[in-house]
Order: sequence, then C-alpha cells, then structure tokens
Amino acid sequence: RGLQAENDPGMQALVASQAAVITIVGKTWDFHVTDVLRVSVEENLDMIRDTIGFLCNSGHEVIYDAEHFFDGYKADAEYALETLRAAVRGGARILALCDTNGGTIPSELVPICAAAQAAAGDISIGIHAHNDSGMGAANSVAAVEGGATQVQGTFNGYGERCGNANLCTVIPTLELKLGKRTIGPEKLGDLMVFSRFLSEIANVAHDHRQPYVGESAYAHKGGVHIDAMTKDPRCYEHADPEVTGNERRYLVSDQSGGGTVVAKLGRFFPDMNKKDPIVAQVLNEVKHLEHEGYQFEAAEGSFELLARRAMGLYEDMFTTVSYRTESRKDRPVAPNTAASEDSQAIVKVEVGGEILHTVAEGDGPVNAIDRALRKALEGVYPSLATVHLEDYKVRVMSSADGTAARVRVLIESSDGEDVWGTVGVSENVIEASWIALADSLHYKLMREVMAKAEPAAAIQAAASGS
Repeated sequence: RGLQAENDPGMQALVASQAAVITIVGKTWDFHVTDVLRVSVEENLDMIRDTIGFLCNSGHEVIYDAEHFFDGYKADAEYALETLRAAVRGGARILALCDTNGGTIPSELVPICAAAQAAAGDISIGIHAHNDSGMGAANSVAAVEGGATQVQGTFNGYGERCGNANLCTVIPTLELKLGKRTIGPEKLGDLMVFSRFLSEIANVAHDHRQPYVGESAYAHKGGVHIDAMTKDPRCYEHADPEVTGNERRYLVSDQSGGGTVVAKLGRFFPDMNKKDPIVAQVLNEVKHLEHEGYQFEAAEGSFELLARRAMGLYEDMFTTVSYRTESRKDRPVAPNTAASEDSQAIVKVEVGGEILHTVAEGDGPVNAIDRALRKALEGVYPSLATVHLEDYKVRVMSSADGTAARVRVLIESSDGEDVWGTVGVSENVIEASWIALADSLHYKLMREVMAKAEPAAAIQAAASGS
C-alpha cells in the first residue's frame, strides 16, 4: 500500500528472477481489504491493476489468484467481480478463483464461477480449492465443468489445515470421466507410483484409501462380492485400476470362500479352479490362522508365502534357530542429563546347513532384532539390503487379558520397486514382530526365486513346443 509496483523491492525481485510466469495473490473480499490490508477498497483495485500491469509490461505472463473469492462474492458480489476486472485491465492471463477457507460447496460454486467468467470476458478462469469441507476435488471438477481451464492443487492433497484439492483424484477424474486432457494416458499410468514416491519423500504414510491411487481403492472382500468380480470387474469397480498404475486386490479373511482364494491365487496360478484340493487346504489354513488372530487383508506377502509353502513351490531360504533380546535403561548420572538406554539382539539362523550367529544394537528390541537378522543374511543374500521398513503397526486383540493379551504386528516393507505386507501374532510382541520381519525377508527372497524360475520355465516350454 502507498507504493507503486515499479518501486516495490518484492516486484523488482520477481522481475529479476526472469520467471516466464508469475502468480500474484490479491484480495477480493472487502472484509480482508479493510480489516487485514487496511486500505480502501479503491486503493486495493489500483494495487491489483498496477502490480499485474508492471509485471506484464516487464515481459512476464501473470496468473492472478483471487484470494477468498467465493467468500468475497457472498459478502459483496459486485466488489469481488470488480477485483477480477482490475486484474483483467492489468493484463492477467488467467484468473484463479480461490476457495481459501474451503467452505464452499459445489452447488454454490457453479453459479459463482459463471458470474466470474462473465466478468472476465475472454480471459480464462481457474480454480484453487481447499478441502476444509471435504469438497476440494469436487469443487475443482465442478469448476472445470463450468469452463475453468486451470486447476491448482497438490498431489496427495498435502497442504495447510485439511489440505488442498488432491490432484491424484482430480486428474484421473478429469481424464476418465470428463474426457479432458491433463497429463495424458501414459503419465496417468504412473500416478500411483508417483503418489507413493511423494509419500516417501514427505515421510508420511501413504493414504491407502485415496481414490484411484490408494492400495484399498480396488480391494475386494467377501465371497459373493468377489464371485461377481471374477465374472466382470464392472460389478464393483468404476474404473480400470491399471489406468492409474493401481491393481485389483482380493482380500483373504475368514469370511472368504473358495472363489476368493482362487481369485487371489489366480495372480500367479491363472489355471487354478475351485475344485483343486490345494484351494481347500489354503482356505482351511487361512481360517485356522485367523482364528489365532492373524489377518491377511493387509498382509498379502504373508498370504502368498503361506500359499506357495502349502503347494510345495517355495522352501524357506533361511530358518530361525534362536534369538534373544536385551534392553537396559540407566538412570541419569547427573542433573539435566538424559537416561542412557540400549537394546541388543542375538540371532542365530541356518542358511544352507550353516549356522550364522550375529549380534546387533538398535533403538529398541524390535529394531535390534531387525538389524541382527539383516546382518546375518545380507552377506549371503545381498539384495536384502534394499528392503526397508515403511510402516509398523501393533494391535492388541484381547485387551481384557492385560499384558498377557495376544498382539498382532503388521509390517509394510519395500525394496524401492515393490511394496508388501506381512503379519505376525503372539502373546509376546517381540515374537510377533520377529515373525512379521522374517516373513518380509522371506517374501523378498521368494520373489527373486520366482523371477528366476519364470524365464527358465518359458524357455523349457518353448523348447518342448519346438
């Protein structure tokens, strides 16, 4: 306020950046103008026009973000629209309408967007929606249906408060439902991988229930449900999971029937049918283990290991001989100093008839046995060095038993390319963790064995065919 754009250090720095496109945020709600900026409504209009005009005359394209536009329109529609006209007079290329507080719903948004487009004339409008009412993606799609040509949002919906419009939802909806070109089919196929990559970079657990890119988006459970899915996926899916890089998953539980097990095993044994004796064997084993507290919905790695072991198609490449953990915590030796604590694990495993005996320290007993197990195995199986823990959950299954209650440990692991879950159950949380940790490494080794066996089988089949 009280300063021309050409004399403002901030504007001069933007020009010096040589950015091709610059986005400027301006006030459109008269309440913010008078009570936050503390300028007159007339001066605010001049500031918008002068700022955008200066940047355009300096050779930049300008996108104008109309902050609080929808709240401003509800408070004083004519003034909110006049701020857009000021941006048009300044030379803005796109006017992005911001639902900054995230309180607008689609039925309100559509007519307001229409009024904004009328005020903007030939200038394109965009949408910048927040998710405080859970409407970020819906408002973005509604705005595009109303003529908006730009959507501002964030992948995975990351952002302040409840987040911004989730581009992992908006992009496939625009592409698949409205036929709009955004990133194109090829990049759309990488969307789930990209979503997971961002979760890892942000060090935030990936949201399994995200539409399109969540691990549960195309997960199916229950005999009748899955029986219909095996006949035609359209029964319970609104889109093809592979289009966004996802995959269909059949969850196995004690509610499952033979059809579920067949559908699940069909990923690696496509010719299997319900009458195969191994189906009943696997199903009975699943039900027995789930009676003991196991749960395979989030532990597909453990399920595949169970099935391949039952079918005699995988023999464990290491076996547990023994393990022991010790934890110690000493009182502070002096005032204002932290207590010293350490955990140590001693592990013995057998590999190819040889006993490997290792010791490792860690941040707690579970971390210590994880390190000790890896220390023992990575010299023999170097690829295990790529496996890292992504998530670790402990669930008490019978709290009435107090400290003697059985616990279920679910672990999610990744080698940077694949992600899998494993499960362990015991009255002892260390033992439950050991079972799940060992299975996570068994799964990695099993996948390597299968990867080597498949090309060999294909060569043999081709040779016998010739």
